[in-house]
Amino acid sequence: MASERVVIPGSERSAVPSATLSAPADPRERLSVSVYLRAAQPFDAATSVTGEHLTREEFAARHGAEGGDVDRVTAFAEAHHLTVDHVDAARRLVVLGGTVATMSEAFGVELSRYDHPDGSYRGRQGGITIPADLDGVITSVHGLDDRPQAHPHVRVAPPEAKRHHKAGPYSPAQVAAAYDFPTDNNGRGECVGIIELGGGYTAADLQQFFRGIGVTEPQVISVGVDGGANTPSPGDNADVEVALDIEVVGAVAPGARMVVYFAPNTDQGFLDAISTAVHDATNAPSVISISWGGPESSWSAQSLQAFDQAFQAGALMGVTICCASGDNGSGDGVTTDNLAHVDFPASSPHALACGGTALSASGASISSEVVWNEGGGATGGGISDVFPLPSYQSTAKVPPSANPGGRVGRGVPDVAGDADPATGYRIVVNGSAMTVGGTSAVAPLWAGLIAVINSSLSTKVGFVHSALYANPSALHDITAGTNGAYHAGPGWDPCTGLGSPDGARVRQLLTPTHTPAT
Repeated sequence: MASERVVIPGSERSAVPSATLSAPADPRERLSVSVYLRAAQPFDAATSVTGEHLTREEFAARHGAEGGDVDRVTAFAEAHHLTVDHVDAARRLVVLGGTVATMSEAFGVELSRYDHPDGSYRGRQGGITIPADLDGVITSVHGLDDRPQAHPHVRVAPPEAKRHHKAGPYSPAQVAAAYDFPTDNNGRGECVGIIELGGGYTAADLQQFFRGIGVTEPQVISVGVDGGANTPSPGDNADVEVALDIEVVGAVAPGARMVVYFAPNTDQGFLDAISTAVHDATNAPSVISISWGGPESSWSAQSLQAFDQAFQAGALMGVTICCASGDNGSGDGVTTDNLAHVDFPASSPHALACGGTALSASGASISSEVVWNEGGGATGGGISDVFPLPSYQSTAKVPPSANPGGRVGRGVPDVAGDADPATGYRIVVNGSAMTVGGTSAVAPLWAGLIAVINSSLSTKVGFVHSALYANPSALHDITAGTNGAYHAGPGWDPCTGLGSPDGARVRQLLTPTHTPAT
C-alpha cells in the first residue's frame, strides 16, 4: 500500500547522555536535510588497491545517483511540501528544505529541543521512516538532528610541559626532518583538502608563521559547506585546530595548494564536507586531512556507513584520507561504561588512522619514541566495535578487544607520529606563538607527506594501507608505552599501529616500480 512506511536501517538515535528534553522544536523553524541515495552501480573500494583510479567524472558516471531515483525523491518532496534545494548526482545527494512541521511529517519523526551542558540542540529519538517504495533508494538522511557531533583532537601544551622532556618542542619542519621526509620535492601541483567544523584562520597568522620558518607562504583557500565559513574567533580552540592543520601541511608540503572545507559541527555538516572534498572536481584534492572525530558509540549506524562509503569513493578516485585517532586514550573520552572505545571516522577501514607518539629527536636522529600518554592526554587506539577486520590487517596479529567478548575487528590506528604536546609543534594562532600537539597534528603530517610523494611520483598513491601493512619496515616500530587498555609491542599494536614514518622509505615503497614484500 502507498501508505506503508519503513525505517531507514541504522537511522535510530537516542538523546545525548546528560541531555534533558526541554520543549518541542518550533514547528515553523526552517531547516535543510541531506538525503543520500544508493549508487547506480554498487562499488567496492577493494578494487582501488590495483592503482587504477577512476577520474571524478568516471566515478560520477558509474557510481553516481540514477536519474530515476532523484525523480522519486523529488516526487516524495513535493507530496510532503518540501523543496528540492540542490541535487548532486556524483555525491548521490539531494538537499531538501522545509519546516520542522513538514520535515517531521515527511520523515515520521518528532523533533524536540534538548538542553545539554555543552549547549542545546534540536534532536530526535528513534528511527527515520520513509515510504516503502523508497526503501533502498534512500540510504541515509542527515540534518534533522543538529547536535554537535565531533571534537578537535588538539592539545595545547601546558606551561610546565617542557620540563619533562629534554627534546622539543619542534617546528613542523623539524618533525619532518626527524622522520626523513623527502626534501627534493615540496608537493608542487598537489592539493590537500582539510576538513574543519569550526574556527578559522587569518592571513596575518599564516604570513607570520611561514615567514618565521623561512618558507614561501602556500596558497590557501576556503570553501563553505552547509553555511560553514572561515570565522576565526580568539580564544576558540577550533582556531588552534585550523592553524595547526594548515601550518603543518604547509611546512611539510609548501608547494601544495590547500583547500579548507568549513562546515557546521553536525553529523550533516561533517559528512557533507567530506563528500564535497572527495568529489571536488575544481580543486581536486589528492589527500584529505581530518582532525575531528568522536567515539563510535556517539554515531548512528547510518552515519558510520555513509562516511565509510564516502571514504570508499575517495579510495576509488585515488584520494588518501588521513584521520586523527583521538586524544583520550583507549576510552576515547567515554566515562559512562568503563569500556574501550575507538574514534570515528578514524575507525573507518578506508581511512588512514593516525595515532600519537612522544618524540625525542635532534636533526634527522631519533633518540627515543614511545606511545604518547601524558600531559592529560593519550593517543586513541583499539578495536572497532563496528567494522570487521579488514583484509590488509589479516596478518597484523590484531588482538581481541579489551571489552567483554574479545571482538576482533578493525584495529586502530594504522600509523603514528609525534603528538605529545610537550614534544609538540610550534605554530602561530591569533598572532601568538604556541606549542600544541594531539593526534590532530599527525593527520596533517601524514597528509603533507602523501602530497609530497604524489608530487614526486606524478601520480596519486591513493589507498596506501595494503602496501604499508605488507612492508612495515618503512615505519619506525614503537614498542614502549600504553594508551590505557592496550600496550605497544613489536609489530602492529592498538596504540601506534605500524609506527611512525620513515618518509624516504615510505616514498620508495609507494613508487610503482617497487616490489612489495612477500
